[in-house]
Amino acid sequence: MFYTSGWVHVICGCMFCGKTDEMLRLLRRFSIAGRRVVLVKPRLDTRSDEVTVVSRSGARHRAVTVEGAAEIEAVVAEGDIVAVEEGQFFDEALPDVVERLADGGRQVLVTGLDRDFRGIPFGPMPRLMALADQVTKLTAICVVCGEPATRTQRLIDGVPAPADSPLIVIGGIGDETYEARCRLHHEVPAAASA
Repeated sequence: MFYTSGWVHVICGCMFCGKTDEMLRLLRRFSIAGRRVVLVKPRLDTRSDEVTVVSRSGARHRAVTVEGAAEIEAVVAEGDIVAVEEGQFFDEALPDVVERLADGGRQVLVTGLDRDFRGIPFGPMPRLMALADQVTKLTAICVVCGEPATRTQRLIDGVPAPADSPLIVIGGIGDETYEARCRLHHEVPAAASA
């Protein structure tokens, strides 16, 4: 897992599959090995404070918050390992930034949702997965049947959100919540305005 040249590792999957926990586990190993780790997260992610990434299990790591992908190279300084949390929330410039970092000899980890709540590939994640040297796709457990889950279900008032609902809702607002679902139990009703 410790490389001497640039490398891109994408850790993806649906919500509740453990993407952040897996990234933080790897970052702890890199830190133990004496590698200089820089963790970057998007300003859009307001689930914790601006200087920390926290997993659902409570694992945490210091982070630098940026507005967009263009700011990442300036904040990584002398980091050997560059980790990017919530890659789906970054703009389409993220894959190019990740490639430059790896071409410059850095090892880059990116976590993110591979699909949005409608089941459509999310933001820059498809390109990142294609250019990665390694992809780890994690699954969660479907809350309906207990089978492996690969989809993120958004609920509004306890029912699946329609396809025209807002694409990004951080951690749920009001009565919106998320669940992990398998292909069979993932539902995306037609647009409410249709």
